[in-house]
Formats: sequence, structure tokens, C-alpha cells
Amino acid sequence: MKYCLFFSVFFFFGRPATAQQEIFLYEGTHQPTPPSDILRTSTDPSITVWLPPAKKANGKAVIVCPGGGYHALMIEREGHTIAREFNKAGIAAFVLKYRLPDKPDSTGCSSWPLQDAQAAIRMVRRRAKEWRIAPDKIGIMGFSAGGHLAATAGTHYRLPVVENPEKTDLRPDFMILVYPVVSFSEAIGHSGSRDNLLGRPAPQDKINLYCNEQHVDATTPPTFLTHGSNDTVVPVANSLVFYEALKKHNISAEMHIYAQGEHGYLKTPPFDEWFGRCLYWLANLNL
Repeated sequence: MKYCLFFSVFFFFGRPATAQQEIFLYEGTHQPTPPSDILRTSTDPSITVWLPPAKKANGKAVIVCPGGGYHALMIEREGHTIAREFNKAGIAAFVLKYRLPDKPDSTGCSSWPLQDAQAAIRMVRRRAKEWRIAPDKIGIMGFSAGGHLAATAGTHYRLPVVENPEKTDLRPDFMILVYPVVSFSEAIGHSGSRDNLLGRPAPQDKINLYCNEQHVDATTPPTFLTHGSNDTVVPVANSLVFYEALKKHNISAEMHIYAQGEHGYLKTPPFDEWFGRCLYWLANLNL
């Protein structure tokens, strides 16, 4: 997918029936994101704020990272649709529009998505009181390559790539990874996401840096994983190796592997099946 002071310029997301506040992550001149199911370019990172009714809000929040192979963003299906469902459960959601590297071999370009994810965590945590959120109940969710970004945020938070003079905690309190790209290894990695983020050929040190299964430790956030065993786009081994790494370090983790569940979960499993399990996990998560 293509995708350093704080500034609260905001506009409204363009779908009239569900207009939400779009807040840009960095200082500058901005244009509101036009209504679209899929974003093919993303150079102006933002979060779109979805807050549940006050009487339903339970204090939890999720930053949602749409997938798209680091060359597009499935912003509606893996972003705003998910946010609406979280709101129904009393959970605040923030759909992240992160930058897509347009020149993946250029200096610093590969860090853009992680920088934007960290900036989103920083913003949500700083404004938690305003949005009726518990600052220690802020997680991150990602689909496919967005799952890679979420896993990177959860395993690389000690290495900030965003300016953070106030030392705001950049560690997500939990992770939800849906048919995620986890590894960039030759054996199981998704080469398209790797090439779009790191360029081709990618330096081995960068590949190792973004093989997130190699960076799990005792402080990695608790994680929910779901994947289809017949996924022909992103092998299920990505979720399996991450789960194994989590358990090796005694991290609380739950994983659901579906016998039938091609990439994108377009037909199976039904949305209520896998998302219901996710909500159950969140409801019982000890934070």
C-alpha cells in the first residue's frame, strides 16, 4: 500500500449518512478525504473519529488499520464498516488513513505507515478524556497489510519514529490481527506488501526489522488473531508463527483459524462469527 508536531485541524468525512470527524495527524494544509471505498493514494494521514453514544460507551478504543498491500487502503470495508460495528458495542473507533510509500526505496519512506500509527496512538491517548476513553484501554486492529502495520506498532513501540516530546506511551494496550501479514520472510511472507513497503530488492536488515514474529517479547500487548487456513494470498503461517511467539513469551493470546476463509473473508466465515468472537475476547480481556 502507498501510503512531526501535533495539530488538530479537522474536517468531516464525506459520506452524508455517517459523516464523522476527520482529524489530520500533522501540521499543515489539508483537504478532507473524498468518499471512497478504496483509496489508491494516501499522502495526508488522518484518523476518522467514530464515537459510540455516551450511554453505551465502555471506555475502550480501537485504532483500525485497513489493508491493501501497502499500495491501497480498503478504507470502507476494513475501516469505516468495522468502526460502525465497534460503536454498536460501545467501543470508540478511529480509522487510520496512513501514508502509502510511493518510492519505497527512498530514505525514510518505509517508516511512514508506522510513524502514522504511532502518531494516531499518541493523539488518541492524549485526547482520551475528551473522547470518553480510558487511556489504558486503547488498542490497534489491522487487516492483511494493515495487520502487519498493527503488529509492527505492537512490537516496535520502544523505537519511536514519531516526535514525542511529551513521552506519551506509544504501546497499544491490545492488538487485533485479521488475516494479517506478519512476516516478510521468503518462506511465509507476503512479497507484495514487502516490496511495496521496502522496495525491491529489500535490504536484509530491513526485512528482519519488519518480520514481526522476531520482535515479540514479554511486553508485547495481548493479541487476538483470526485467519483462514486456505488463505492463498497471505499464508495462515503468518498468524501461526506470531501466536507461537506470543505463547513463548507468556503473552495472553487467542487465535481462531477457519477451515474455509479465503483472504478478505468475503464469503466465509460470516462477519458476525469472527467479529462476535473478537468482541467476546475484548469484553473478557483483563486490561
